[in-house]
Amino acid sequence: MINYRLMTIEDVEAVHAIEVDVFPTPWTLNAFYQEMTSNTQAHYIVAVDDTDKIIGFCGMWIVFDDSQITNVAVLPEGRGKGIGEALMRHAIALSKDKKVNVMSLEVRVTNIVAQNLYRKLGFSDGGIRKGYYTDNQEDALVMWVNL
Repeated sequence: MINYRLMTIEDVEAVHAIEVDVFPTPWTLNAFYQEMTSNTQAHYIVAVDDTDKIIGFCGMWIVFDDSQITNVAVLPEGRGKGIGEALMRHAIALSKDKKVNVMSLEVRVTNIVAQNLYRKLGFSDGGIRKGYYTDNQEDALVMWVNL
């Protein structure tokens, strides 16, 4: 069984390890510590398995009535089990609790699996950010949903 909860500073190293495993240009460990200690707009949810291992996370910045998803990642062994969707649903619920009106995110134009998940959750295409990803200059599709 997977449980979902807010991330704490004690989770930073485990979340960073997932970030490094999943993304070609991962955030630094210090960036996650900064998110937990200095960024009052940062909110993170973690997915924890029944052995108490963090297997996924979703981060967002909530500024006034806008929520921007910063990163969503699930370890390869946890994919295809609805964990990413559940993380996003928890992020949406938290955003609604905080009176957010609009949630947005960027996703690689080649990441069709993620795009399909976001569309399933009600996100619409909003535009393209040319050369957004620094590792290969890939474009990002901006997606948004009214909450």
